Amino acid sequence: MSDLIKTLGLSASGMQAQATRLRHVAENISNADTPGYRRKTVPFEQVAASQSSRAEQVRVGRVQLDPTELRRVNDPGHPLADETGHYDGSNVDMVIELADSRQAQRSYEANLKMFDQARQMSSALLDLLKR
Repeated sequence: MSDLIKTLGLSASGMQAQATRLRHVAENISNADTPGYRRKTVPFEQVAASQSSRAEQVRVGRVQLDPTELRRVNDPGHPLADETGHYDGSNVDMVIELADSRQAQRSYEANLKMFDQARQMSSALLDLLKR
């Protein structure tokens, strides 16, 4: 039974990490046209569930800003434009954001299925023990 509880904790931590990742992807997409905006990324870290356990869980590390160069936009009428008519746009690439969102969604769904399977197995075990 203990292993099933560990599985529930592991999959719940994975779902929480992927939900955070999806939130940051949504922020990136919504700020794609904001001048000077840098894309946010979140790294995942492994953490031991407990001192006596070998099982590890996932948690989100500190939010990092993408260091790639900002896109230069040519718009002489923009209030932020310099004397050449350019200003710094964002470094958000919509193709990358869409790929990240799909990957996070699929990983979230896989963790959800694992959570549901462990829950069903725990329930079935408790039903057997009641007999």
